Amino acid sequence: MIIGVPREVKDHESRVALVPHGVTALVEAGHQVVVQTRAGSLSSITDEEYLEAGARVVPTAADVWSAADIIAKVKEPQPSEYGFFREGLTLFTYLHLAPLPDLTQKLMEAKVTGIAYETIQEKDGSLPLLTPMSEVAGRMSVQVGAQYLEAPNGGRGVLLGGIPGVTPGNVVVLGGGIVGHNAAKMAHGLGANVTIIDKNLNRLRELDDIYNGGVITLASNDWTIRESLKQADLVIGAVLIPGASAPKLVRRDMIPLMKRGSVIVDVAIDQGGCCETSHATTHTDPIYYVDNVLHYCVSNMPAAVPHTSTYGLNNATFPFLMQLANKGAQAAIAANPALALGVNTYKGKCTYPAVASSQNIECTELSSLL
Repeated sequence: MIIGVPREVKDHESRVALVPHGVTALVEAGHQVVVQTRAGSLSSITDEEYLEAGARVVPTAADVWSAADIIAKVKEPQPSEYGFFREGLTLFTYLHLAPLPDLTQKLMEAKVTGIAYETIQEKDGSLPLLTPMSEVAGRMSVQVGAQYLEAPNGGRGVLLGGIPGVTPGNVVVLGGGIVGHNAAKMAHGLGANVTIIDKNLNRLRELDDIYNGGVITLASNDWTIRESLKQADLVIGAVLIPGASAPKLVRRDMIPLMKRGSVIVDVAIDQGGCCETSHATTHTDPIYYVDNVLHYCVSNMPAAVPHTSTYGLNNATFPFLMQLANKGAQAAIAANPALALGVNTYKGKCTYPAVASSQNIECTELSSLL
């Protein structure tokens, strides 16, 4: 197999899909690896390191896409990359297709096998390839929120941890999963007042035990969310339905109730966002205001810390990439149920129910196509 690693083209996307030790392992297993020049430079990985690991370094994205049987990426292809799609190509990356009907259609038209990191799911329900980036995004969300709460950056001038004699800031976390737990951990560590809202009561019990009552846990409903938003300085959107559009927990009419200069960091923006006022932003232009509430909705937050993110991501993705290389896509998918759940498009069909439902298109059972 030939595995291709193009340089990412999404705004300020500085991660890379494969690190040198992964290249060496693939080459030793009898495969070839083609890497676009400077693909790893923003993650502090040089072309020389890839060459020493056994990769072939080529100058253009076209050189990579045209040579490869498997393309390993980090973020979903951008319109400039759609022209590289072709039948027989396996694309292994974060896809987040639910809010991207045009990309879904292009993948199906070209009969690309689209395997999404975020929907690979183990028997226990865990999402092993989403977890490390959710950990990064969750922790970053509080750092970013604290930064934008500073008055020179447009916020209301609140120090999350407060000081003796002055109350700390109020952080509301919508969702108690990986992102929410990591956001709460950071906010609690800073000394903020933290409220976690989730619909899963068992998860709330777990979080209450973890923090020994040090955070407030609330069952999710419109009234709870509305009242919590009124007191919030920072709101973290951390809800996830695997592969599907995020539910709109924060309605448009709730935003005017929030404090002037408060901040929303909608980590769920990859799946459309959990606020009705959210739309995707970039690292170049990260924020906007609605009713004097600052919104930060960058859809590739972990790219801001690419060295940490790249190695954390590779730790999770590489075993699956090796399976695809060793067995070929069809055999690997058939042999590994977790990997099969990652397949979103196959032989011109949409095969992931949540994506099909979000886009109101037909879903074809993957097993009928293998």
